[in-house]
Amino acid sequence: MKSTIFDRRVIDHFDWMLILLVAPIIGCSFYLIYEINVQLAYKQLAYILVAFGLFAFVFMLPIRRFAWLIPFGYWLGIALLVAVELFGTMRMGAQRWLELPFIHMTIQPSEIFKPFYIMMLAHTIHESPPPSSGYGWKPFFKLAFYILLPFVLIYREPDLGTALLLLLVGGCILIAVGLQRKIWITLVLVCSLGGVFGFEVLLHDYQKKRIYDFISNESSYHVRQSIIAIGSGGLTGKESEGATQTQLRFLPISTSDFIFAYFVERFGFIGALGLIILYLLITLHLLSLTLKSDGDYLVTVTITGVATMIFLYMSINIAMTIGLAPVVGVPLPLFSHGGSSFINFIVLFAIIENLLAFRFGFLYTAALRSLE
Repeated sequence: MKSTIFDRRVIDHFDWMLILLVAPIIGCSFYLIYEINVQLAYKQLAYILVAFGLFAFVFMLPIRRFAWLIPFGYWLGIALLVAVELFGTMRMGAQRWLELPFIHMTIQPSEIFKPFYIMMLAHTIHESPPPSSGYGWKPFFKLAFYILLPFVLIYREPDLGTALLLLLVGGCILIAVGLQRKIWITLVLVCSLGGVFGFEVLLHDYQKKRIYDFISNESSYHVRQSIIAIGSGGLTGKESEGATQTQLRFLPISTSDFIFAYFVERFGFIGALGLIILYLLITLHLLSLTLKSDGDYLVTVTITGVATMIFLYMSINIAMTIGLAPVVGVPLPLFSHGGSSFINFIVLFAIIENLLAFRFGFLYTAALRSLE
């Protein structure tokens, strides 16, 4: 009887459409990585299995009941970001990793921090919802502090791409919940006046060079090879053996940052259009779920943050591969090879499914009893 209650009440609230939209992306990604490098494919398979295990674990957590613990997770993430600056491991000129003692593995706190970041904003807004006129200065400064603190710490690693993405996600969340007009006017003026200062003072030389390369007529080697791969795909793409840009190693980082270029080389314009439509459907589907949240800001803000992150990651990565944006280390969501980003998105999906499936308190009791 307990299992029947659990199945009926929890499964009925589970959003299966999100799973159906995400599954083809994961499957296609594994297929392409397997074509390029079998060893990397097995490694990616391990990431997928770990991510699904975490999905099941996070989905069953009583998140709403223990929402008061969310700030502890946020500040733990901040502590890890501070530890990166003090004790971080240096790679390729960036100090973004922490080495775990005794097991000689590294973690990237800026990736681990993302779920806590979105949940912290959701928890803060849920605890103090905005009035009909939007937030005033005091709640705005509180939210701005939570947004800007990780931005500064991640920027200093340096990881400007991730820092700006989190800043944009926070900004979109503020747009979704609403601010008073005077605050928006002030923000527009400050951003307009501070843009030139930020470019000259805050950016490192290599970051300025990427921007200069982007606005100049001559693209970098990576982008040129990416554009050649995309153009050679034509309308319907090539067989694996004929995808010479990737198979002959002309296309760099073909399993991660530039995997979209290999995808288009294999499946052509039609495949690229289908993949972009799939990402847009995921984004629109997530945003449509906020319309049914009935003022539940824990759901609204979390979903808005995740949908924004997916759209921004997808847009920037694809724009980068076709020369419409500077080259930054932004993966294609759920598609690029790598564990941190992939697992993060799966965990975020688990949090969304949890908040949707267990919107009513009795569902937690039914679910927990069914596991006894």
